[in-house]
Amino acid sequence: MNKTYFIETYGCQMNVADSELVKGILNNEGFLPAATPDSADALFVNTCAIREHAEEKVHSLLGNFYRFKKNRPEMVIGVLGCMAQSMKHDLLESKPYVDIVLGPDSYRRLPRILKRHEKDQISQVDTTLSRFEVYEDLFPNRKKGINAWISIMRGCDKFCSFCIVPFTRGRERSRSLESILAEVEQAVFDGFVEITLLGQNVNSYNYKDIRFHQLLEEVAKIQGLKRIRYTSPHPQDITNDLLITMANHDNICNHVHLPLQAGSDRILKRMNRTYSRDQFIQLAKMIREVVPNCGISTDIIVGFPGETDGEFKKTLDVMEEVKFDSAFTFKYSPRRGTKATEYEDQIIDKVKQMRLEMIIAAQKFHTLERNQHYVDRIESVLAEKESKRSVNQLAGRTDSNKWVIFDKEDVQIKDMVPVHILEAKGISLHGQLLKK
Repeated sequence: MNKTYFIETYGCQMNVADSELVKGILNNEGFLPAATPDSADALFVNTCAIREHAEEKVHSLLGNFYRFKKNRPEMVIGVLGCMAQSMKHDLLESKPYVDIVLGPDSYRRLPRILKRHEKDQISQVDTTLSRFEVYEDLFPNRKKGINAWISIMRGCDKFCSFCIVPFTRGRERSRSLESILAEVEQAVFDGFVEITLLGQNVNSYNYKDIRFHQLLEEVAKIQGLKRIRYTSPHPQDITNDLLITMANHDNICNHVHLPLQAGSDRILKRMNRTYSRDQFIQLAKMIREVVPNCGISTDIIVGFPGETDGEFKKTLDVMEEVKFDSAFTFKYSPRRGTKATEYEDQIIDKVKQMRLEMIIAAQKFHTLERNQHYVDRIESVLAEKESKRSVNQLAGRTDSNKWVIFDKEDVQIKDMVPVHILEAKGISLHGQLLKK
């Protein structure tokens, strides 16, 4: 009888892609996916170590897994990913029922590790970081859908002082162009109409002197691919060549995720972000000049150690000048092993929370302001799912990453349709389907 597995995933899109990779590896070994966690022979949680909240979720889930294991002692519990890499000793000490701890570069060895555990009945740990592993000869197992996540590189060389990623995922290395194109072609063959290219610094891609914009150019030529997205880029590596490539291809979405993090030059330097406030603002302006109607989203951290009220206001000032279409906003969370934890001038949570609320309020206003520019436009929308508001409506995105709600009529999921935008409501647009 085939053994079964269940995987729960926390964290970024890279973790989603990694879980799909692990599923592919297990399926190739004859494992079958379990319908529910309590029925699985092996339970895995793919973890995130970026923020404290994500770690708390993992600890809670492992507690639930342990309850299943009490009823079925032969059940295997495994912790995968970034948290496994950064906290392997703590995990085994605090949760002795965990059987397998596997870092992001060790998934290829999972079948062998499972067999070793079955034989020896002791915890198995493999958190060796690699300078070469990119899994380019392994294909993920994906659920049918609209978008396929495709990892083109792994690791990070930037070493931002707040970020644990270089220590959990190692140094940057890129997949071959051929292997990426093969995976994209397979995804299109499997029915996916949109792909998202992934990397910790996706636009740092460099394989045998092939740069990111050249990779995008080749991906854009693949027949049947309606849309191409990518995330997350680093401002330092946004080039004019990249923007021109985006502008020249209709199937490359006009959306850039451009992490700001902070608006103060001193704080940016403390974060080791390698750009200044003015350089960032000029880059945002260049993006919108070269790529018409480009949506720009961002990441912002408040309460970084030493951030004064005046320096926080500079973040608000940058937001006011750029007017991001959307933003992911966070309170600074100390990560063990990062440079920022050594700073003595940590900010109390009350101040962080106040600043976060101010950032959120400002962004809500800017999002609505940006969305109002779309009213009375005709936008090409990829129908992605039923609207939560009504079974008679669909939700889809523009290529600038705006969600649009419209009456479904005879539209099918995956259809690309013209929609006349009638109203901007908060983070979404509402429109009317144009008749063919």
